[in-house]
Amino acid sequence: MRDRPLRFPFTRHPLNCWAYLVSGAALGLLVTVLLVALAFVGLGLCVVGVGLPMLLAAALAGVPAGALERRRLRLVEPGPVPDPHRALPGAGRRAWLRTRLRERATWRELAHTALVVPALTAAGLGLTALLLFSGALVVSPVIVWLLAPETVMLIPGHAVPGPFHALPATAVGLAGLLLACYAGALLSTLHVRAARLLLGPREQDLGRQVLELTRSRARLADAFEAERRRIERDLHDGAQQQLVALTMTLGLAAHELRESTTAPAGAGRGGTAADGIPAAGTVGVPAAAALVERARAEARHALEQLRDLVRGIHPQVLTDHGLAAAVAEVALRHPIPVEVDLDLPGRLPGPVETTAYFTVTEALTNTAKHSGAGTVTVHGRVVGGRLELQVTDDGRGGADPAAGAGLQGLADRAAILRGRLMLTSPIGGPTKLRLEVPCSG
Repeated sequence: MRDRPLRFPFTRHPLNCWAYLVSGAALGLLVTVLLVALAFVGLGLCVVGVGLPMLLAAALAGVPAGALERRRLRLVEPGPVPDPHRALPGAGRRAWLRTRLRERATWRELAHTALVVPALTAAGLGLTALLLFSGALVVSPVIVWLLAPETVMLIPGHAVPGPFHALPATAVGLAGLLLACYAGALLSTLHVRAARLLLGPREQDLGRQVLELTRSRARLADAFEAERRRIERDLHDGAQQQLVALTMTLGLAAHELRESTTAPAGAGRGGTAADGIPAAGTVGVPAAAALVERARAEARHALEQLRDLVRGIHPQVLTDHGLAAAVAEVALRHPIPVEVDLDLPGRLPGPVETTAYFTVTEALTNTAKHSGAGTVTVHGRVVGGRLELQVTDDGRGGADPAAGAGLQGLADRAAILRGRLMLTSPIGGPTKLRLEVPCSG
């Protein structure tokens, strides 16, 4: 309307505004009567306790009314107004009620229903009256012609002789319709602004939702970390100890078999019987001893693999001695020389140590597989309450963070801790992986 005010009455926008206001008058009248009835009946019966549910229904009446108004705004507003409420999938009635009563958006919607909806109703009724009266004036010549020879008075006390004399009323009706076009657009704009202010989300609402989502992700990450530690503990105290016992048992069995093959004849272990037939204990003993030795070697190999798996799930040295000792242990086992320079003031929070440790191990694993580097440096300091950790290698560079899910998962974990993970790897190197994460909060 501001850009082309003269063409505005000849577009579809006035019809949308009229539909919005007229329908708002009908719905607003119904909602206002219902809200007033709930409030007064609830106040009157609250003494005996029956009115409390009605007062609760009146307090929550703005929620469905606001949802309906956000849908009706599509008649005049191209951009939809987002729902300010938190999504509660699978929540029960009590949880839904508690959440909605604690949300500020619920009370803003109630204010819109109690204050703006009556104004919208009044504006819609006034516009409806203007449209009806203007439309009647526009078709007044036809009305005079149809009712002739009956007397028609458009103005009390002044009869209209014929259809031709009603043409000035038609001009007044057209002017009224033109006025209704601009008045409808102005009233719709005012209501849209009020609806966006009261029915849409605000920055503090979005901030609280983001904070709750961050806390939820942190709780999930902590739960995952606790489950990973439980698995590590079960493997360390259960399966690993059983493999150790199996290896020892196989060693004792191999020793017994070697003793049986070297025992003198007739000593009760091997030898020959009195008639020169070999004793049953000596048949196949060397082959059995070889099988036992093979089983023992496979058990030792399985034990080594299990220890590596347990160390990858959550190293015990990280829990017992902290980040510096855990990184030093990883560096000793790395195929590429690793220089560790970690100067930490002491133990860091558990989530910080875990994130930093797995960042180092992921970087060293990628370096060994893809970089072709000759040396790797791990440098870490706590500066201004933040851990700054950097892993640098002198390899060929060109690392792609989107090539695998490992770095993305670490970046997500750092984001949960309000930190960040940065990778720079130009072609030709060097590759630098930098982690910055707060050590508190």
